Amino acid sequence: MSAISASEKVDGFTRKSVRKAQRQRRSQGSSQFRTQSSLVELSPLPQLKDTPSPEQQELFTQKLQQCCTLFDFDDSVTDLKSKEVKRATLNELVDYVSTNRGVLQETTYPDISNMITTNIFRTLPPSDNPDFDPEEDEPTLEASWPHIQLVYEFFLRFLENPDFQPSIAKRHIDQKFVLQLLELFDSEDPRERDFLKTILHRIYGKFLGLRAFIRKQINNIFLRFIYETDHFNGVAELLEILGSIINGFALPLKAEHKQFLMKVLIPMHTAKGLALFHAQLAYCVVQFLEKDPTLTEPVIRGLLKFWPKTCSQKEVMFLGEIEEILDVIEPTQFKKVQEPLFKQIAKCVANPHFQVAERALYFWNNEYILSLIEENIDRVLPMMFGSLYRISKEHWNPTIIALVYNVLKTLMEINSTLFDELTASYKAERQREMKKEQEREELWKRLEEVQLRQNNIHGLHNAHSNNNNNNNSSSISTTVADGNANSDSIPSAVAEDNQSPTCAK
Repeated sequence: MSAISASEKVDGFTRKSVRKAQRQRRSQGSSQFRTQSSLVELSPLPQLKDTPSPEQQELFTQKLQQCCTLFDFDDSVTDLKSKEVKRATLNELVDYVSTNRGVLQETTYPDISNMITTNIFRTLPPSDNPDFDPEEDEPTLEASWPHIQLVYEFFLRFLENPDFQPSIAKRHIDQKFVLQLLELFDSEDPRERDFLKTILHRIYGKFLGLRAFIRKQINNIFLRFIYETDHFNGVAELLEILGSIINGFALPLKAEHKQFLMKVLIPMHTAKGLALFHAQLAYCVVQFLEKDPTLTEPVIRGLLKFWPKTCSQKEVMFLGEIEEILDVIEPTQFKKVQEPLFKQIAKCVANPHFQVAERALYFWNNEYILSLIEENIDRVLPMMFGSLYRISKEHWNPTIIALVYNVLKTLMEINSTLFDELTASYKAERQREMKKEQEREELWKRLEEVQLRQNNIHGLHNAHSNNNNNNNSSSISTTVADGNANSDSIPSAVAEDNQSPTCAK
């Protein structure tokens, strides 16, 4: 697996199905079961509807306590009878709380809280798939869901019951309870996260004293997600809750809320898995801008700061969010951001990736955005003209070229005089650029000719030097040969000189 992971870092197109074929992964698992010293087989208790009213409350408490027994759902063949008894009891409790009035007495709150916390609060197991991709891989489903689902259903009916009293429940649903609830949002099972989303929203609405704490803890989860883990399964659900919370903010917005927007929501756009929660994130951002239009400029500049450079999919998402913002922008705010914004849009229009270019060109199909462009045509058109004119001649995709011609036609109809001036200016600039390019090419040709001449002269010089060296070598060889001949006669002469005295004697 490590070898495949390494190759994926190099080749982004490696299919994850190859990795899946090499690893057998369970489709469901459970961390809910905790070993109990002695599991007692459950026996069915009498039906609540068949019990006299004075005895119903005591039986209700007994059934709540009976449902605190946990079972091992990884073993599908053990405790079948007891599992079915608990499931039937939970169904009965859900119906009892949903259809009856006066059942939520102060004495039942501790038992209800204990049953809920015993069943749903648990440490989530590490993912069976470390490279889990929510867009391609199947999530690990909670094996004990047949029981947990009913507990969540009971919890929701408990919170929505007309007799529910937050003043009593706050002794049990406190900050510790909320923290444990938020940790469960990291569950891989989307069914559980959907229940948690609804339940947390109900808690936020009913417990005024927990609202600031819930916002703070969500803020902490997001900061950890951005700067540390880069992974949290429940980001989309938490953002969905925040969307409705932001919608209820009072005006003027508190500094705490503005800081959350700029320090948390905007940096969240850098997340690798942005596609999983971008719709909810964009909704939260737009909700802020509808509340306070003065935040438009810092938000757009923040998005431009984190604009993706190498991911076309994220760039398309950014363009979609920009269009949503422009749909609610005020004309005075548009003037403040038009220059940096349309410089970026011009780059997107000229992007070789046709989806990015297409998404940017669709801005001109939006009537409100087109009216803003028309009001500020003197500033917008000069920034866009060069890119539009160039890609109308050079882009590889015929669909993009057709869209560009429509945009150019629209801009020409808005201000034909300015359009003609920019056309003439652009053509003159292109002529100057072509002239410079031609001069540059001629200069390179002259330099090549000079280099060629220098190489020829250098070659002739080397050849002449080699000839001289060869001649010198021949002379030296002749001299050495003559020297060797003379040296052969020297010993003879010496010998003769040595013999001369002897002969004289």
